[in-house]
Amino acid sequence: MKSSTSEFLTIRGLKSHVRLWGPAGAPKLFLLHGWMDCSASFQFLVDAFARDWRVIAPDWRGFGLSEWLNGPYWFPDYLADLERLLDHYAPDEPVRLAGHSMGGNVAGLYAGARPARVAKLAILEGFGLHSTEPAQAPGRYAKWLDQDKAGATLRDYADLDEFATRLMRDNPRLTQAQAEFLAANFSQRRPDGRFGYAADPWHRVINPVLYRFEEAKACWRAVTAPVLWVVARDSHLYKEFAGRSEDYAARLASFARLREVVLDDCGHMLQHDQPQRLAQVVEQFLG
Repeated sequence: MKSSTSEFLTIRGLKSHVRLWGPAGAPKLFLLHGWMDCSASFQFLVDAFARDWRVIAPDWRGFGLSEWLNGPYWFPDYLADLERLLDHYAPDEPVRLAGHSMGGNVAGLYAGARPARVAKLAILEGFGLHSTEPAQAPGRYAKWLDQDKAGATLRDYADLDEFATRLMRDNPRLTQAQAEFLAANFSQRRPDGRFGYAADPWHRVINPVLYRFEEAKACWRAVTAPVLWVVARDSHLYKEFAGRSEDYAARLASFARLREVVLDDCGHMLQHDQPQRLAQVVEQFLG
């Protein structure tokens, strides 16, 4: 297993954890994790890379070892946090950027807002969200008000073994060793000795603002970098989005220079299920 180091930055007023692998002089690759995940999620992918990369992977605000808000989260903050991260580690160069799931959505929007900052973009299971209609707004705001009033909680576990068992139940493709590594790196010991996700429970509170798909597509159309779009054959999200063929084709067509790759025998967490194959595809794309 390749070793990593940790750095802590103050990004927009919050203490933010960044995990780094590889020699400082190697080409930089920024990896962005998804919702209810953390930077350590990329360990198996980094282990599978054939060449040296200076991998730079933040824990998003409220995840992993980064500071929590203990209150609602606003999606545009991820783009602003990303910009400050790039300003710190790669201030004068277009970057190689790869994001999984929510991280892929952040990366896609950012690459459209700041096309000159991104040299190559890999979106891993980052489909965007489903379109919404204005008529959904009253119910959405009502649900948010209810959740905001009630607060947010996450389940905890007696020990890391129970946590690892839960991870393997969520993803049966995980080996015992993988599950134990992830449990150790994405857990937090509670004051009572039990273990829970190292994630602010407020991430589970619904966003009151409707997702406007046309705006996302406008950002994607502004991306000038080559795009690698990787999906997992057995992913519930891929089946859901690809099952609406016209909508899915419109998502792909929004990028001017896109290559789609479908990985077999893996689910949504493709960096866990097929790290060797994913590493091969990503490195081939990066050149």
